[in-house]
Amino acid sequence: MSNILITGANRGIGLALSQHYHNLDHNITAVCRQTSDQLNGLDIDIIEGIDVSKSPDIDRLKSKLNDTKFDVLLLNAGILANDHLGHIDYDMVRQQFEVNTIAPLRMTETLLPLINSNGKIAIITSRMGSITDNDSGGSYGYRLSKAAVNMVGKSLAVDLKPKNIAVGLFHPGWVKTDMTSQQGLISAKESAEGLIKQIAKLNIENTGGFWHSNGEQLEW
Repeated sequence: MSNILITGANRGIGLALSQHYHNLDHNITAVCRQTSDQLNGLDIDIIEGIDVSKSPDIDRLKSKLNDTKFDVLLLNAGILANDHLGHIDYDMVRQQFEVNTIAPLRMTETLLPLINSNGKIAIITSRMGSITDNDSGGSYGYRLSKAAVNMVGKSLAVDLKPKNIAVGLFHPGWVKTDMTSQQGLISAKESAEGLIKQIAKLNIENTGGFWHSNGEQLEW
C-alpha cells in the first residue's frame, strides 16, 4: 500500500486516477481547487481550496499534510486554451505556463521533503509538447507550456537521481474530459488505468523518460 498525492483530483483524469488507485487499496490524498460529489464519494483524504499556480496555496498545502510521507507525487492539474496565429490571448498563454509548467516545479520543490526515498514524481504532460511530433501547429500556449514542463521533468530527474527519486513524464492519450469538450479516443478511466501501469514501471533506471499511457516511449 502506497501513499499517493494527486493534484487536479476533482474531475477528469485526476478523478479517474483517484478512483482507480483507491480501488487498488492505496492511500490517496486528493488535492483540488474545489471538490466534487464524485470525489467526495470516495473514502480518501481531500484537500480543497488549493490553486497550484499560487505559492501561498502550495505552502498551505504542505502545512496541511503534517509531514505525511508520500511514495508518489502525481502532478496532474492542468489547463488547456485553444489558440491559433492571429488570435492569441497572451494572458491565457501566461496562465497556462503558470499552471502547466511552473506549478509542477514549485510543487516538487515545496513538497520534496515529504517524498520518500525510492519515491516517484509523475508529471502528466502531453505529446503536444513534443517538438518532433508537432505537425499541425497552433495551440501555442498549451504546446509551449507542455514542452517546458517536459524540460522541468527531465532536469528534476537528473537532480533527484542521487536522492533515489524517479521522475516520469506521461501523456494520458486523447481523453474525453471537460478539458477536451468530451472529444477524444479514450475515456478517463481507460487513461487512468494505462497511466497507473506506466507509473508502476517508473524507476531510477528509466527516470526522466517521456511515455504515452499505452506504454509507447515518446520523442521530445
